[in-house]
Amino acid sequence: MDIIISNTSSVPIYEQIIAQIKKNIINGNLKEGEALPSMRTLAKELKISVITTKRAYEELENAGFIVTVMGKGSFVAKKNLELIKEEQLKQIEQYIKCAVEQAQMNDIALEELIEIVKILYGEDNNEK
Repeated sequence: MDIIISNTSSVPIYEQIIAQIKKNIINGNLKEGEALPSMRTLAKELKISVITTKRAYEELENAGFIVTVMGKGSFVAKKNLELIKEEQLKQIEQYIKCAVEQAQMNDIALEELIEIVKILYGEDNNEK
């Protein structure tokens, strides 16, 4: 599992780790039951504090993406389709929020933005 962190990013390192592990789980690159690197191993590979990896793993566990078995390690949790769908919807909402902000800054009307979304989505405007 490749995790790339940026020390110059405004996003905290533990959040960068969380985002990348979630992405790998959602995309299916990390399979259900697959072992994650130990907190110490990941910290050593990334040249960061174990406390940082511990926080990332704890948040991933609290969100239901991984499970930790004492003495055995952390593993990708059984897929919860609702959880994954909710996570994907959150990502989509962020993209739409950016598009809305751009439209507002450029005085693009809501109707025009909706029309753009319909076109991009592939909806035939003649049907409605």
